[in-house]
Amino acid sequence: MAGKNPLFAGKGGVVSSAMFLCVSANPAIDKRIVLPSLVPGEIHRARTVENFPGGKSTHVAMVLKALGEQPHWIGMCGGAAGEQVLSGLRSLGIEPHGVRVKSETRTNLEIIADSGAVTEIREPGGFVTPDEVGAFERECKNLFEQGAKSATIIFSGSLPPGAPTDLYARLIAVARSCGCRTMLDASGEALRVALHAQPDFVKPNREEAAGVLKRAIDCKDAAGRAVKDLISLGARSAAVSLGSEGMLYAPTANSSALFAPGVPLKPRSTVGCGDAALAGFAHSIAAGLSSEETLRMATACAAANCLADSPGAVRAEAIREFRAQICVETLRAGP
Repeated sequence: MAGKNPLFAGKGGVVSSAMFLCVSANPAIDKRIVLPSLVPGEIHRARTVENFPGGKSTHVAMVLKALGEQPHWIGMCGGAAGEQVLSGLRSLGIEPHGVRVKSETRTNLEIIADSGAVTEIREPGGFVTPDEVGAFERECKNLFEQGAKSATIIFSGSLPPGAPTDLYARLIAVARSCGCRTMLDASGEALRVALHAQPDFVKPNREEAAGVLKRAIDCKDAAGRAVKDLISLGARSAAVSLGSEGMLYAPTANSSALFAPGVPLKPRSTVGCGDAALAGFAHSIAAGLSSEETLRMATACAAANCLADSPGAVRAEAIREFRAQICVETLRAGP
């Protein structure tokens, strides 16, 4: 059930009563290293090193928690790093459901220099077997059935080596058969195949959408066309992130695309901003907010993540402050 965060109660900030389940096929430990500068080929001494439970679904769950929700999380976890992810989620008040695998859970590295430059190194993840994937699917189905007709299921992140490219498509089909709302943030072949399963919402970034649509997305009008094309490929609704330039959202196949510009700020890091936006969409759609308020909330969540101490560790006050600054416009259809 939803929490009772007063910052999101009342006008324009309803806390939903839905169940949220964040699905992570390839979770991670996020390791953040801060150092004066990064010079290839040189020896560096880090100023600080911090570890956090990570992966896109973890960031989504953390932001949902900040928005007053009580999300659940499920992922394939292996070794000491997998245990660290699970214990870290519990410490954050997020209910984890771990499916054990033999391969060690991966570690993603984020290096932040004093200049503000952020370098990311993302491990592919350990190999998973067909039996492990099958166990993961069965546990997901059990949770979908528990949340039948009320749950919002959020699939996000990469697939680990060994997982079939249609894993998200299969899980979306099962979730939809249980009457659950389905939301997806993926890339490449996993995204392309999953669109055929008709998820209720998809949110790729510019590069991910361009990869599926096989054309450049170089302006907001092009992104507006992209969200409609993602819907034509199977999604019920879609958004495309343009990073600091803003976000496009089409709530239905027949509606005009909406645009929200990015909030001007100096980011501490942009890692996890897309995940924060996805959480904003999930929270707002489940709460029944208007399309404009939904896009405003998602954009505010992304901005708040830019200033967070770690990916997903947003402050509710920052979301509320940024949301008040954002103006949403309707894009006119092109010729």
